[in-house]
Amino acid sequence: MGKLKFSRKIIVSILILVVLGLSIQTNKILFYPSSINIVKGENKNLDISFPFFLDISQEKENVVEASYSEAESIRFKKSYQLNGIDAGEAELQLKLLGFIPVKNYNVNVINRPELVPGGNAIGVRLNTKGVLVVAVTDVIDIKGHRSSPAKEAGLKVGDSIIEINGTKVQDAEHVVSILNNIKDSNVKIVVQRNKVEFVTEAKPIQSIQDNCYRLGIWVRDKTSGIGTLTYYDKDTNEFGALGHGIVDMDTGGLLSVEKGKIMNAKISKIEQGKKGTPGEIRGVFYETNNLLGDISINSAYGIYGTINQNNIKPIQNKPIPIGFKEEVKEGKAHILTTIEDNKVEKFEIEIIKVQPQLKADQKSMIIKITDQKLLEKTGGIVQGMSGSPIIQDDKLVGAITHVFVNDPTKGYGIYIEWMLEQINKP
Repeated sequence: MGKLKFSRKIIVSILILVVLGLSIQTNKILFYPSSINIVKGENKNLDISFPFFLDISQEKENVVEASYSEAESIRFKKSYQLNGIDAGEAELQLKLLGFIPVKNYNVNVINRPELVPGGNAIGVRLNTKGVLVVAVTDVIDIKGHRSSPAKEAGLKVGDSIIEINGTKVQDAEHVVSILNNIKDSNVKIVVQRNKVEFVTEAKPIQSIQDNCYRLGIWVRDKTSGIGTLTYYDKDTNEFGALGHGIVDMDTGGLLSVEKGKIMNAKISKIEQGKKGTPGEIRGVFYETNNLLGDISINSAYGIYGTINQNNIKPIQNKPIPIGFKEEVKEGKAHILTTIEDNKVEKFEIEIIKVQPQLKADQKSMIIKITDQKLLEKTGGIVQGMSGSPIIQDDKLVGAITHVFVNDPTKGYGIYIEWMLEQINKP
């Protein structure tokens, strides 16, 4: 009787282990990306464990070729090799026990993009679409009464005022001019909030402070700063920079772009980064000359637009291939950035952690500055270095985005794939 109970315990334990192993494998399978990119002429391995099998009968001729071999180290595992034959799309299907469809894999065979890495210090000047509301306040009228037309109209910090009474708003001074022409009549205001436009109404009040007509808002129409160029495409003249978006200092919201410019910048001073205090690169730039390009997109993952190649002096003028996110690995790499003499230089870093990501994120990898010259000059990563291209194994793999405030020698980088995605988004 005792032996029977012991045997049952063993059988139950084995079943539990089998179910646990199957659950782990199933989770890995289900959360593996459904879209697989393979560079033309290269290959990618996909390990599949029992009881799952990859149906390679659906591979598209002349696009992808799939073959497999039994993994030597682990039994019941097959390692499938997917070879990119020519640019195009194909579909592979994962099946449980070889006949129950579980998941489809869309295989995209693509040509590897090649880009010219930047590292140049750039001045960024951005004009918002309309004006951005940075504060909503009360107004004291000429009779001493206090009220806020903006609050009554439902305006909030972070809203963009696009039109007033059918007139497109150009800048802060234009708002003042429109309101003083209208005076105390009701006005229709077109507002953009979270990319959605709506119309509201308000009645300006004549302020006792200066006799001007006001709504009770503080607005901003432009911003500027220093950053770093990440890359440009010699064939299309498209550029990407910063690796993160430009946000308003008061609202924290992403600024909506009406028009913007990038210019060559001259480094004037560097404040070293220290624990608890981010450093900063300071520079000067002038819009009247050294115009480098036009900004058309301000996304959470960088600024983008078209560049004038004649006005840029990269460390090299030859494009290099990009590295896809699954190719980035922990280990040595280098960045390109400008810290003195307006010269792009190469500095050694180490990628100490790589994040597996299925969607765009500014924090794709953790990097550490190891170059002694850069550490002595800046203390590590400082403001203004955002966008500095990260190169590993002669491939452009990403860009610096943020610094660790408590350790300026470390910071985050974004995969170059996430930056390139922004160009083609609607």
